[in-house]
Amino acid sequence: MIGISPKRTQWIAFGLCWAAAIVAIAAMIIIIAYVFIKGLGVIDWNFLSSDPKGGLGADSGGIRTSIAGTLWTVVLTLGMAAPVGIGAGIYMAEYARDNWFTAAIRWVIETLAGIPSILFGLFGFALFVMALSLRMSILAGSLTLACLVLPTIIRTTEEAVKAVPRSFREASYALGATKWQTIRHVVLASAMPGIVTAVILALGRIVGETACLYVTMGGSGLNFPDSPFDPGRTLSLDVLYRLFEANDARAAFGAGVMLIITILIINGLTRWISNRWMARMHGR
Repeated sequence: MIGISPKRTQWIAFGLCWAAAIVAIAAMIIIIAYVFIKGLGVIDWNFLSSDPKGGLGADSGGIRTSIAGTLWTVVLTLGMAAPVGIGAGIYMAEYARDNWFTAAIRWVIETLAGIPSILFGLFGFALFVMALSLRMSILAGSLTLACLVLPTIIRTTEEAVKAVPRSFREASYALGATKWQTIRHVVLASAMPGIVTAVILALGRIVGETACLYVTMGGSGLNFPDSPFDPGRTLSLDVLYRLFEANDARAAFGAGVMLIITILIINGLTRWISNRWMARMHGR
């Protein structure tokens, strides 16, 4: 049997990678285009500025409440999970000793990252809704989501920090910098793209999650949320309720369009803030 030359093997590997990328991008474009075609005609000022309606009527109302609930949830969840997750990831990569205890912690974190979200919902319902008497509210849902995304932020941040070459640290120490100065000005600056990726992954999970919020946030609430202690619904929950409670698939596609637009806007703002922060660290 005649073997394949290394050059041809490389071209085959490149071809398979390109084919996989094209299939993934094409599938994403088709899904987004389909949602926009079905839902774009629903979106007008009344749809954006009115509250949803309950029941099985033909008109399920607007998404003003859902937009507010999504913003509340994103801000609260990231405000709680991002600092803790990034800090824990930095500690695991830079300070924690490499022993059996640290290995056990990493195993637990990886296991938590793979647990179905509905189990986090049951945990959040038992702890935040019942034990802490927060009732079904945006705060209870955000606390549950913070527990859900913490493992992803911790592990992704840790891997991003570990990927920074050791020579960067040694050069900083040679110039007289302390360990914290090295981490702050050298390691974090180099690891920032990976840390931003961790935040964006968590953000996508927050905005798109439904199962754990269904039992902690009280998504069927139709009134505009004035505080985190009020019940509410996110845009993803709004899509669910419009399909199964209001029986309004057309409005569900409209909410889906706004969900995609919201994700794009928040991701863009996250990257813009990250680029500004990196430029400031590098003195540009």
